[in-house]
Amino acid sequence: MSEEHDHHNAPPSEPAQRVKALEQLLVEKGLVNSQALDELIDTYERRIGPRNGARVIARAWTDPEYRKRLFENAAKAIEELGFPPGPQGEHMMVVENTPRTHNMVVCTLCSCYPWSVLGLPPVWYKSTAYRARAVSDPRGLLSEFGVDVGGKEIRVWDSSSEMRYLVMPERPAGSESLSEDELAELVTRDSMIGTGLPKSAARRARETNRAAK
Repeated sequence: MSEEHDHHNAPPSEPAQRVKALEQLLVEKGLVNSQALDELIDTYERRIGPRNGARVIARAWTDPEYRKRLFENAAKAIEELGFPPGPQGEHMMVVENTPRTHNMVVCTLCSCYPWSVLGLPPVWYKSTAYRARAVSDPRGLLSEFGVDVGGKEIRVWDSSSEMRYLVMPERPAGSESLSEDELAELVTRDSMIGTGLPKSAARRARETNRAAK
């Protein structure tokens, strides 16, 4: 499966079609640069937004007291790090992956998503196919994402306007010596949705070495 997880064939919704038509009109009139718009969307979907959530997870991995507060009142604990909950994060619960359990988040009705910590929801998260498969065949869906959780129990959480969920992935082995900032680099957007896993400490080291050359 591709990085974008384009595993669905469902046609875009009517609002999505209208947005696309408006975007095309603005581009044709020279009011918007298509490449710049794509870059802006990618920035908020993959980089700026998910970095907030990554900081939350890294803090919880390293600070037992913060971790406790996060499970007791996620929205309040997240706000401690400077991320106001806003209308998309006022009611939030953190669910933890363990050696026995893997959690995955879906919104079966629309696309409820914790914007304050994950940024814009990816296209596939809003697709009809993802919403259906997450409930009917979560293990098969994870396999398509390239995620093998072995014999772990898979728990699927249905986000709504009343409650949104953030997955706390397991801390990667071999990351004991990493700082909080370094740990945050291991946390991926998909690992906080449950459709991916965090980067390994070894992978981070390889990426750092390549960047230094």
